[in-house]
Amino acid sequence: MKGLILSGGKGTRLRPLTYTSAKQLVPVANKPVLFYGLEAMADAGIREVGIVVGDTAAEIRAAVGDGSRWGLQVTYIEQDAPRGLAHAVLISEPYLGHEPFVMYLGDNLLNRGIRHFVEQFAATRPAAQILLTHVPDPQMFGVAELRDGKVVRLVEKPTAPKSDLALVGVYMFGPAIFDSVKRIRPSFRNELEITDAIQDLIDQGLDVRPHIVDGWWKDTGKLEDMLEANRLILDTLDRRIEGSVDAASRIEGKVVIEPGAVVERSIVRGPVIIGARARIIHAYVGPFTSIMNDVEIRDAEIEHSIVLEGSVISDLQNRVEDSLIGRNVRIYREPVKPSAFRFMLGDNSEVGIRW
Repeated sequence: MKGLILSGGKGTRLRPLTYTSAKQLVPVANKPVLFYGLEAMADAGIREVGIVVGDTAAEIRAAVGDGSRWGLQVTYIEQDAPRGLAHAVLISEPYLGHEPFVMYLGDNLLNRGIRHFVEQFAATRPAAQILLTHVPDPQMFGVAELRDGKVVRLVEKPTAPKSDLALVGVYMFGPAIFDSVKRIRPSFRNELEITDAIQDLIDQGLDVRPHIVDGWWKDTGKLEDMLEANRLILDTLDRRIEGSVDAASRIEGKVVIEPGAVVERSIVRGPVIIGARARIIHAYVGPFTSIMNDVEIRDAEIEHSIVLEGSVISDLQNRVEDSLIGRNVRIYREPVKPSAFRFMLGDNSEVGIRW
């Protein structure tokens, strides 16, 4: 069975960060979101994976390579523009052939992996197997309506949802899906919707099986979801201190400090991960914070945030929180007074704060 990972979206909900970086490569707990999907594929026993790429193809290729670090053989499939999930399936038919496959959205996280679902699918071979979860805002997702435990209808982002069961971004398909994606027409968004293709399978009388996900799932397309996913994964880490921590510092709880990192005269209260060669000087790093490689936090406080490589936060009197800060960003204090800060900054930004 092959895998298909979709990494061609533009990430508009994470702009300005995604003007300069693929949304699937934004890190959660210091690991790109896309890598969690690759790990899930490998854990499920899948060895051949196609990655659908778009405008950020070069960046995805540079990060993933040939897939050998996960024991995978990766093939890249070019999509000229985001034309819907079903369109991604359509253009991948030459790669996938007419065998069953698993499709995984590259910006999704599923905490318990997909091995169990893949094993079930391989054993029963329905036309499709979809994963569902209860959500508070179903109008934002593809929604499934069940009757007697069977899927009877799927609607993409309905204005009046018939249920609160949203499609999780992992799908398993047999070869009949290719005929369905060729039969459907673009939606009002001018995209080929995977919900329409699955509905076509249902209309043809084919077996579409639902599974309610036990455990959390996150679509990391928004700032709030990125931070929530970061919080959930950080809470699973085991304490590991490999960097340098001086006697004047205090490290509390689940904290990972990577080799080459330096912590001086600071408090780090986990769960936290601090990347290689980062410098935490006379600072406070609070719970649910991910500090990437080569970051410097000096004379400042931060918590519940993600800071990407090479950024500097210094000389702040107010705490930074609930923030996603891009690569090579500089945030520092100037001597004129504001009152509070909340940041979502793209790569190579610079913010001077008057105090």
